[in-house]
Amino acid sequence: MAEVNDGAVDLMQVVRGDRIESVHRGHAVICDGSGGIVEAWGDPSTVIYPRSSCKMIQALPLLESGAGRDLDDRRLALACASHQGAEIHTGEVAAWLSDLGLTESDLRCGSHMPYSDAAKADLIRADAGPCQLHNNCSGKHAGFLTLARHLGAGPEYADPDHPVQQAVRRAFEEVTGMESPGFGIDGCSAPNFATRLDALGTAMGRFAAAREGADARADAMARLTRAMGAQPELVAGEGRACTDLMRAMDGRVAVKTGAEAVFVAIVPELDRGIALKIVDGGTRAAEGVIAALLVRLGVLDAGAPVAKRLTVGPIRNCRDTVTGHYRVTLG
Repeated sequence: MAEVNDGAVDLMQVVRGDRIESVHRGHAVICDGSGGIVEAWGDPSTVIYPRSSCKMIQALPLLESGAGRDLDDRRLALACASHQGAEIHTGEVAAWLSDLGLTESDLRCGSHMPYSDAAKADLIRADAGPCQLHNNCSGKHAGFLTLARHLGAGPEYADPDHPVQQAVRRAFEEVTGMESPGFGIDGCSAPNFATRLDALGTAMGRFAAAREGADARADAMARLTRAMGAQPELVAGEGRACTDLMRAMDGRVAVKTGAEAVFVAIVPELDRGIALKIVDGGTRAAEGVIAALLVRLGVLDAGAPVAKRLTVGPIRNCRDTVTGHYRVTLG
C-alpha cells in the first residue's frame, strides 16, 4: 500500500502572531458526476481508509436489497451518521431496533462515552456507563442489522465474511470503480475498505449525479444524499462541523467526516463530489479544507459563520483572547 503522505501538499497553516506555527499537509480531489477529476491537490492516487466518510456507500445495500424500502429520512440519515449520542440519536436507534424485534445487545459496535456534553453529563449524574446506543456508529449498525434480517443471515454481521459485509464490499468497489486492496477494522468493529482518494471522490461524484427513477443504485444514492441534507442534526449533532455545514447550505449538499481527518461532500446541483485526507489526522484541518472547497465551488457562503469559524477562526485562549488564526492554502 502506498504511504499516505506521498506527494502531500500544504493545505492549512496555523498562525500565531506573525509566525506560522503549524502546517497540515494532505490530499484533496474534486470529481464530476462521471468520476473525472476536475481539480486535485497533492496526490489523488494515494490509498487511504475512508473511515466513516463512506457510510453512505456502506448503506447502499440496505436500500438496493429492498431491506430499507420503508425507512424514513431520519433512519436513513442515522445509517450514514457519526452521531454524538444525544437523546435524538439514541432514542431513534433504540426505536429502530425495537421495530426489528431486537435490542441494544444485538449491536456489534461496542460502547463509548457519548460525544454530546449533555448526554455525557446525564450518565455521570446517574452514575451510569454508556451502552452501544451511544456509539457514534449505532445507526449504521442498525442498518446492518436490518440488512442481515432481510438476507436471513446470522447475527455476527460485522465479520468481514458475513453476507452484509460482502454486500458492502461489492457496492464499495463498484461505486469507487476499483478493487479494494484490503481492509482494516474500524473503531466500530466493521471492516473499512481501503481505496484511492480519487476513487472515493469518484464515488461522491456519482452520488452527486444520481437522480431517483434511473435505477436501483441511483435511487439509493439520491435517497441517502437527500436524507443526510434533510436531517443534518442526526448525521452528527449540535455544534459539529457536518451538521453546521449542511445547515448553512440549506441541506443542498451532504457532507461527512471520517476519523483520521477524512472528509467528503456530495454536491448534486453541480454534479460534484469532494474527497480529502489530511495526513497527520488533524480534524481542524479536514474541517477547514472541506469548508474552503465548498466555498470554492460556490455552494457555501464564505461569510457564513461556520465557514469563517472553520477556515479562519479566530483561535482564542482560555481568557477569550485572540491568539491566532487558520489559513487554508488551496492555491
